[in-house]
Order: sequence, then C-alpha cells, then structure tokens
Amino acid sequence: MEAVLSHEAFKQSVNTKFQIPIAEESCVELELTEVSELKLYPQQEEFSIVFRGPLESFLDQGIQTFDHEKLGQFELFLVPIRQDEHGFYYEAVFNRLREQS
Repeated sequence: MEAVLSHEAFKQSVNTKFQIPIAEESCVELELTEVSELKLYPQQEEFSIVFRGPLESFLDQGIQTFDHEKLGQFELFLVPIRQDEHGFYYEAVFNRLREQS
C-alpha cells in the first residue's frame, strides 16, 4: 500500500515516532514535532514538517526511508535545520501540483 503523504495525514501524526533504518540491523527514531500551515494556490500546495532525532545519531541531508505504524513506508528528502539539548531537527518541504478537476 502506498503511503498517503498529505498535510492532514501528517497533522494527525504529530508527536508520533518514525523509524529510519541506518544500517542493516539499526534504526534511528524520529518524532514528528511540527507541521506548518497548508498554503493552497490555484495549481499547487505547500507545507513543511519537522522531525526531532536523538543527539547520538546525526542524519546527513538526503533521501531517507521512513517506517510509520499508520502512514506505512515512504521516502522523504530531509535537511538538518538545527540542534538543541533535545536533539537534531530535520525538515521536509512539500511543494507539489494540485490535481485539477
């Protein structure tokens, strides 16, 4: 089943955990902490999401495979955006065409 990566699906998944495999037997757990407002334009939609990961495991910018209990498995391009005492933060930006009716 293909994951539905909609703004609404991510809003419903705030404060839940996502698994990112980083090696054959190892995963990093990221928590979805923020979902921006949805910006709708006649032909496109835009929003962003922010994850927090542990200080012990830094993920480089790039495509990561995600596993989530409700959203399933999917890939996103993540960019590290900041660090604080709670962990590293990563952002994924969605800017896509809207289906025309």
